[in-house]
Amino acid sequence: MTVDWSHFTPWSSLVGGLVIGLATLLLVLGNGRIAGIAGIIGGALQALLGGQGLRNNAVRWLFLAGLIASPWIWRLFAPLPVTRVDVGSLAVIAAGLLVGIGVRMGNGCTSGHGVCGLSRLSLRSLVNVLAFMGAGVVTVTLLRLIF
Repeated sequence: MTVDWSHFTPWSSLVGGLVIGLATLLLVLGNGRIAGIAGIIGGALQALLGGQGLRNNAVRWLFLAGLIASPWIWRLFAPLPVTRVDVGSLAVIAAGLLVGIGVRMGNGCTSGHGVCGLSRLSLRSLVNVLAFMGAGVVTVTLLRLIF
């Protein structure tokens, strides 16, 4: 995957981080829930498959709708960065499965641990974030040495 760095600005990153922080704060203050995407998706799907429908989990579904709508909203103000995936479909599927396994093993996703857990000074989240980052550094280093 490559990123079009010529369209990167620190201001858009700052605004994005502030919006993520605000959404996280509003969710925890308004609903008492952590904004971990894996937990939100898992809970919404479990409720839907369990017959509870959308009504009892409206906050989860609205949060997910906001995530899906955000690129289109962003396009109203600035162009989306150009990205290119340099691997085939099998590699993307394998990567997705590995991420899913890691989320289950780590008892949460990077957003839950990195954004919410660290802000709550959770030791478990700190250990998970260090493991995520360490695994990423090792993986990129090995892949660059091999390829």
